[in-house]
Amino acid sequence: MVTVDSDHWSRRRWLVVAGQAGAAALLTPTASVAGPSSSSRRARARINVSLNESAYGPSPQVARALTLELRGLERYTGDEARALVRQISELEGVAEEQVLLGEVLEPLGLQLGLNGGPGGDFLFSEPGYTALVDAARPVGGVGVPVPLNARQENDLPTFGARLTRRSRAVFLVNPHNPSGTLSEASELRAAVADFSKKALVVVDEAYLDYQDDWRTRSLVELVRAGENVVVFRTFSKLHGLAALPLGYAVAPRKLADDLRRSGLGSPRSLNRLAVRAASVSLRDTAYLEQVRARVRLERERYQAVFAELKLRSSAAQASFVFFESKRPQPDLAAALAAEDIDIGRAFPPLLNWTRISIGLPAENQRVQAALRRALA
Repeated sequence: MVTVDSDHWSRRRWLVVAGQAGAAALLTPTASVAGPSSSSRRARARINVSLNESAYGPSPQVARALTLELRGLERYTGDEARALVRQISELEGVAEEQVLLGEVLEPLGLQLGLNGGPGGDFLFSEPGYTALVDAARPVGGVGVPVPLNARQENDLPTFGARLTRRSRAVFLVNPHNPSGTLSEASELRAAVADFSKKALVVVDEAYLDYQDDWRTRSLVELVRAGENVVVFRTFSKLHGLAALPLGYAVAPRKLADDLRRSGLGSPRSLNRLAVRAASVSLRDTAYLEQVRARVRLERERYQAVFAELKLRSSAAQASFVFFESKRPQPDLAAALAAEDIDIGRAFPPLLNWTRISIGLPAENQRVQAALRRALA
């Protein structure tokens, strides 16, 4: 007859329950979309507004889903990734075969740099986010910078003028990073359709879903139409999942198949928690709408401060603002760092311009007060 030591069983049961509770506590959101109250934070807690992360975090539904998903960490990712691909294909109105999960830009840049041998041109806006171009450079890709126009927007006419037979890809970020400017929809659509007849056009729409009308602005419609265009999105920004990085590309079928054969998008290469979090977040559209509205309001408050200080700023439409700070960005960054505020790096050649990410309301107020002291 087998007997059970009741004291030993109680200890084991307590450890299991405590472990589950601890995991749940780690994943339980500490704040609603309004963010944590100021009383729960140190008065001089360091503020990081440098990397365009969502200060509001992910949907509360994500934490609940991940708590349950912890029970399956011994398993590789499989059906979950295939289900997310189906979910995205329905959202984007494309075939499942055209959806690639993962942080796609760097592998895509590498493959494009290798295809056709060294010497292919990669056009991009300067300053700008250059992940695709940087990945192509080590294998012979040649970056061709196109300065932003006077409104700090992608200069589409100049892109068109610089396209040559050597051009292998055009890389556009819309809304642009670091300026946050949004290209006029019909102008961008026509330009990209034209560019795609001469080279692959890769459009990074990492911040486009901060717009209420992002679906009608998206250039996925050109992919649906069979144009030589790739559109990239990420769950690291609006969805608040930067710690579980995952993105996806919508691409022409042949290119998607080539990338898939090279291993990109394989379910087993993906973080199971990231896949689950992305799927749940996509469904919580009400939460995403709340975050959009909060960020829009905070952007407007920043613009009012820039007007008060008579600072020129871009018409940013993303989760950050961009303004001419009257002094070199490193000097301003040092002044704010002395007040425990991290605004990140400069963006050459616009060394007197500064990008600041949108934080929680109390954080933004503290940053704005520091700007008044530094720039008034």
